[in-house]
Amino acid sequence: MRLTSAPACLGKDPLPEVWEPGAARPHLWAVRVSAYAPYASAQEHLLDPAERSRCQGFARPADRDRYRVAHVALRRLLGACLDRDPAAVRFVREPCPGCGAPHGRPAVAGAPLHFSLSHAGDAVLLAFADAPVGVDVEEEPSAEAAAEVAAMLHPAERAEIADLPPAARPSAVNRCWARKEAYLKGVGIGLGEDPSVTYVGTAPTPGAPDAWTLTDVPCPPGYAAACAVRTDRTWRLP
Repeated sequence: MRLTSAPACLGKDPLPEVWEPGAARPHLWAVRVSAYAPYASAQEHLLDPAERSRCQGFARPADRDRYRVAHVALRRLLGACLDRDPAAVRFVREPCPGCGAPHGRPAVAGAPLHFSLSHAGDAVLLAFADAPVGVDVEEEPSAEAAAEVAAMLHPAERAEIADLPPAARPSAVNRCWARKEAYLKGVGIGLGEDPSVTYVGTAPTPGAPDAWTLTDVPCPPGYAAACAVRTDRTWRLP
């Protein structure tokens, strides 16, 4: 991964990162909400009516800022990638791989580019690839919240966490959950699949779900992030 200067499409203040791990070579951008919020506020007109309505529906200003930053940055980057007016980008939902209904991965109408978006705390993470891709960023949970999440994980992941000293468990759970969310978002089923089904691991090296490359994304202390990209285009959910 390398740090880059901010692309012109994002304005002056964000702190983006671009990452190319190989295989389908997804590009990842990280944007700091607190740095980008003033610019995103001035660019809210780029959002479509549904996005603006959802943004204004958040009661907390911090939640509105996070949503606005994420979606303005997404439109700006998609517009640059596709050579389109960011405001004219139209989103659709792909069929769910579990039931076939139109609530699977978000996609851009009429474009082959795949993308994924995640945000937590002061961080927004966006991925773009020529194959299905998923990203997730998470803030580290409290010990109590980590214990609740750990109880939902794959049996082997629960065993790994139980073997750790209590102080190390929240970060291990967070690392595992970011991997799991990235993978399930990439598949397009999200938490329609029980978190106990697919093993992604809690150790420093991620597990390898069939037909996917799963990689941890470096991020600031207190966060965990991961990217999943499909490496076998014939794969589909059983």
